[in-house]
Amino acid sequence: MTDIATDIARIRDEGLARLRTARTLDELDAARSAALGKRSELTAVQRSLGTMGTDQRRTVGAEVNAARALLTDAEAVRRAELEAERDRVTLAAERIDVTLPPRVPTRGGLHPVFETMERLTDILVGLGYRVAEGPEVETEWHNFDALNAPPDHPARSLQDTIYVERLDGTARPDGITGVLLRPQTSPMQIRTMLAEQPPIYVAIPGRVYRADTADATHLPMFHQVEGLAVDTDLSFADLKGSLVVAARALLGEGVRLRFRPHYFPFTEPSCELDAWNGDRWMEVLGAGMVHPNVLRAGGLDPEQFRGFAWGMGVDRMAMLRHGISDLRLLVENDLRFLASV
Repeated sequence: MTDIATDIARIRDEGLARLRTARTLDELDAARSAALGKRSELTAVQRSLGTMGTDQRRTVGAEVNAARALLTDAEAVRRAELEAERDRVTLAAERIDVTLPPRVPTRGGLHPVFETMERLTDILVGLGYRVAEGPEVETEWHNFDALNAPPDHPARSLQDTIYVERLDGTARPDGITGVLLRPQTSPMQIRTMLAEQPPIYVAIPGRVYRADTADATHLPMFHQVEGLAVDTDLSFADLKGSLVVAARALLGEGVRLRFRPHYFPFTEPSCELDAWNGDRWMEVLGAGMVHPNVLRAGGLDPEQFRGFAWGMGVDRMAMLRHGISDLRLLVENDLRFLASV
């Protein structure tokens, strides 16, 4: 009896010492398992009660229960201390100093090309145009034949135009002789005239594709805004006035502009508009009076209606607006560049 009581006291004291000196919650869990777990010495004594007489079992059982209660209370006290210390350290590490200046996230913005395109379409809407958009995959008829481009026009070659399907003059059952990625937004002129009657004033923004090698002023995919006006009494003076107003609204009233005579199969007479880019003239658009053959392809009588049309390279206009020296910067997605414009 005395030996059992001594063992219980030793087990209790060793367990209390280990519980009270545990430095971490993991050490405390290990100490609790050693003192109170299924394989602990105290549990072994408790299991041996069945082999004892009634009086001895009552006495030893009371001592075991008292030791277990002390150990349980000590474990709870130490756990509360360790959890409080853990929370204190965690809160200190995660403390937010509300007196520090806030970290303001970088604000995004429109890409220079789309900002220029939106600005230009806003200007044209202010001049009475409406915005119209069309397919990027076009038929050869809408893109060349209806726009008065002869069969041997160089733009039809594989070196200039990206074809999706080329039938070499043999029409499909639906009458289409070729399908291509549009090299200009001009096919929408035909689609618009076929769909509605004058007066027509539309601005046509969109992406276009050409078989160009990327360099400082050319890209194989770029953006245009096309303008088409068809009415009964339009003149070349109306065309020049509209372009000057739009260019100055976009580039500033002080921008230097010049018109040069040019040739396009779908306009006659034709011209190009250049803007001064600090050290050189840069072509920004081609324009002219809509050719009578184009009006006929659009289902309109050239004796009754006249029109003018123009197409502007938005990417080059963005270069002028933002002082960009190389067109390739617009497609490289360099955040340092995009943040600077």
